[in-house]
Amino acid sequence: MAACPSVVGVATRHRETFLRTRKSRIGRSRLELHVQEQLGSLLPRMKTDPPGPNSKAIAAVLGEFETPTLSPVRMGETPTAWKETRGANVIDVDDNLYVDMTAAFCVGIAGHCHPKVVEAIRKQAGIMTHAPAAQAPNPLRAELVKKIAQVVPRPLKRTHLLTGGGEAIDVGLKLARLHTRKMEVMAFQGGFHGKTLFALSATARRHYRAGFLPLVPGVFHAPFPYCYRCPFGEKVSCGECSTQCLNYIEHMIKDPASGITEVAAMLLEPVQGHEGWIIPPKDFLPGLRRICDENNILLMLDEIITGFGRTGKMFCFEHYGVVPDILVCAKGVASGFPISLVVSTDEIMNSWGDFQHTSTFSANPIGCAAALASLDVIEGERLVEKSASMGREFLKRLEEMKEKHKLVGDVRGLGMMCGIELIRDTKKTPAVEETKKVVEYALRHGVILQPPGGRFANVLKMSPPLVISREQLDFGLRTIDDALTSAEKH
Repeated sequence: MAACPSVVGVATRHRETFLRTRKSRIGRSRLELHVQEQLGSLLPRMKTDPPGPNSKAIAAVLGEFETPTLSPVRMGETPTAWKETRGANVIDVDDNLYVDMTAAFCVGIAGHCHPKVVEAIRKQAGIMTHAPAAQAPNPLRAELVKKIAQVVPRPLKRTHLLTGGGEAIDVGLKLARLHTRKMEVMAFQGGFHGKTLFALSATARRHYRAGFLPLVPGVFHAPFPYCYRCPFGEKVSCGECSTQCLNYIEHMIKDPASGITEVAAMLLEPVQGHEGWIIPPKDFLPGLRRICDENNILLMLDEIITGFGRTGKMFCFEHYGVVPDILVCAKGVASGFPISLVVSTDEIMNSWGDFQHTSTFSANPIGCAAALASLDVIEGERLVEKSASMGREFLKRLEEMKEKHKLVGDVRGLGMMCGIELIRDTKKTPAVEETKKVVEYALRHGVILQPPGGRFANVLKMSPPLVISREQLDFGLRTIDDALTSAEKH
């Protein structure tokens, strides 16, 4: 008996739909397999305008249940929520795929989820996740402090392992006071060192300090040579800016009526991060080293951002031919796992009394495993050398943008830490809205930039993972170029 035509038609349509769906699923699965195999070195693939619906749903939950100080939700912004990272790629919760030009704020030195770091974490997590630092040292802890001693220049040698950057700054400053038996700390205008109490006292930004005064007493701020906006006047050249800052610092220390009594340490970032990648002239750090030596002051460098290859040297201070008395590192130590360190000399570290500063999660075995693996990647893949060579290309491209775009007032960079300062006119009026538009344009086109930075929120701060491919970096820079063109038209 012949089948009813209508039934045959329905069956045919169902079969065609099934085949199309199956073909589509196979296509999607192949695409997803390709993405998983190549994730880390891919160019962007956007499915929705960010932030997408899933990011908005997460923001709604955070807005209701999370403290409002941890995200921009209360400010009316919806941050793009991430769900997967690898190499220089980020996938958000709406399946948009990006090139990351931030390394998650300078953390992913060896890239996001580097297989060696992931395997080290996985292996250690299956053996032991925690050991009490003060009572039960673990083997990886010994291996890590020995490795750090091999990486840093002498006389730096001993390491105090901790968990976060602010905590490490606090410990470094406590150590400086303890060793010198002096109380005062000279920090710098524009400096950012964290938000724990002692670190916040050294941090200069008014917004972060407001509401917590008085902070730790004995901390004051000296001028830093921000050459594009020199604290001694717009007409001062970069070399003169550095000289005037150094002269004023010497005046502060030596003048018996300056209000300063006894300085234990100078604390600074060799390149200021939060305030817009501010790179001092070559003579500034050597000048501070001389002043410290002449006045029995410890030089403490905050390399939380710049350490472990970010600037084209293992440590930024190597560019300046100085060695600090106390070194602090964090963000990139383990390329994504929370661990920080304070490094100093035998003499200075021996100032500690028994158990004067311990911490529950200090020298965590998983953190030690991650840090050792990250260091192995940095050395094995020659990421410091890559940072130096790609950084030169990076800065050259930004200089070309400066010639092309009126919005670009200044470009600066050291290794893979490069920035663009945007201005509206010859008076250097900060281009705040335009900077925001550039960041938003880049995000829509698959490139993640940090939120507008610098003291006036007019700096594009870029710090991609050191494993970023040349193709990805080129895409990121072309997108920024297009974003500048768009911002200038509107």
